Amino acid sequence: MSTSLRLFLALGLSVSSSALLRAQPATAAPASPAPAAKPQAFPWQLSPEERQRIQKLSDEDHADMMAQLGIKSLRPGRNASTAPGTPNPANYDPAKANPYPDYPDVLTLKNGQKVTTPEMWWKLRRPEIVEDFEREVIGRVPKNVPKVTWTVTKTVNTTVGELPVVARQVIGHVDNSADPQITVDIKMAVVTPANAKSPVPVLMMFGSGNLPGVDPAWPTWAGPEPRDPPSTNQLIAAGWGYVSINPNSIQADNGAGLTSGIIGLTNKGARRKPDDWGALRAWAWGAARGLDYLENDPTIDARHVGIEGVSRFGKAALVAMAFEPRFALVLVGSSGEGGAKPHRRNFGEAVENLTSSGEYHWMAGNFLKYGAAEATFGSKDANDFPVDSHELIALCAPRPTFISYGVPEKGDANWLDHQGSFMATVAAGPVFRLLGARDLGVKEDYHTAKMPPVNTGLLEGELAWRQHDGGHEDRSNMKYFIAWADKLIGHEATAH
Repeated sequence: MSTSLRLFLALGLSVSSSALLRAQPATAAPASPAPAAKPQAFPWQLSPEERQRIQKLSDEDHADMMAQLGIKSLRPGRNASTAPGTPNPANYDPAKANPYPDYPDVLTLKNGQKVTTPEMWWKLRRPEIVEDFEREVIGRVPKNVPKVTWTVTKTVNTTVGELPVVARQVIGHVDNSADPQITVDIKMAVVTPANAKSPVPVLMMFGSGNLPGVDPAWPTWAGPEPRDPPSTNQLIAAGWGYVSINPNSIQADNGAGLTSGIIGLTNKGARRKPDDWGALRAWAWGAARGLDYLENDPTIDARHVGIEGVSRFGKAALVAMAFEPRFALVLVGSSGEGGAKPHRRNFGEAVENLTSSGEYHWMAGNFLKYGAAEATFGSKDANDFPVDSHELIALCAPRPTFISYGVPEKGDANWLDHQGSFMATVAAGPVFRLLGARDLGVKEDYHTAKMPPVNTGLLEGELAWRQHDGGHEDRSNMKYFIAWADKLIGHEATAH
């Protein structure tokens, strides 16, 4: 089973309307919709023919973007296997991990001037970083993005971890009058303690969007069952609410889906331009629209809504926090390349993996340039990026930002580059300090900073780090996140 399908299993995701994919010619002109596939309960139940169709459309879209950029060939992605004879294996030797040891200086303007005041950050440096990320890395949200109308379709009184809750199924219908052939209905579940005496803080999590009791149990392929209760149970027990929002109901997780979903809707079914948004930015946009709904829910403390995700959705959570200032805090789980891991690090997954036809849809089209072996502009590599992951983390400042990982022995693979992500978190610290927040408290420079031991949290500041001893999940860090967040936002759990 592929990693993508395993992730769908973990989330209990179903094929949504945004995954009804369009066939598309090599030009950017809109095409008629392809016949919809027979609805399936889960993506891994798709027929081999349907999987082949999706891959073919992804390959065609990927080739179209390469042609737009003048790219003749891309370097191949790294192979995670360490078996002898593996072609283009990933590097796992720390001595070879830093071919480009110097990251862009987060507090130096493009003209060379040092940023010394919060005003300079907000007015000068932060806009520079935002522009570089939008143009080269994650893409721009279009100006014509339509409005979302939210409707509560079901309300149930049930329990989560044996505690009473009120759960609402909420659907956000995106106005599709500009292209009625494309329908986007954002699926979200909002769950709050039934006995809360006042509005509660909420953690929005990328997941299935299902009401409690619908999702399958933790899958056996993911490694040992985490010792801690599910994150939802922990949140409700601590007097928080939670929101599950389905990213696939916003934008499909493949290149074939770029002509449908919210990206396809804003382009009226045409293919992307090089600086158009990718799936990470689209998922983050959808989360922000979910926040629009929560701001009008009297049971929720809208000043204290956090965002969370694991793996590719850890990347999306970090993007959401960086670009939506209303999110009050974030838990970034095992995000790896495209998330907290620096592009410039040669360890595990590389930029070239994200420029392949299997992952490019997460990013802006322009991202492909940095995997180019031969192009009209020559070639580029990771050191040519104008920004790196430490600056994405810095865009979250001074709001509370918790970077979480597990251990390879339990399934949180070396591929994710835990050490590099720690270095990036350290490198973001100067911005937190400049804005009056506390960083990790590490005295070493990011060049030499080493991760603390497993299960040793750096949780005293608004910027936090903890590597737990579980696998590719962050529920093993949830109780630490809740305690850290409660202290920072002044929340006390309501007695049940």
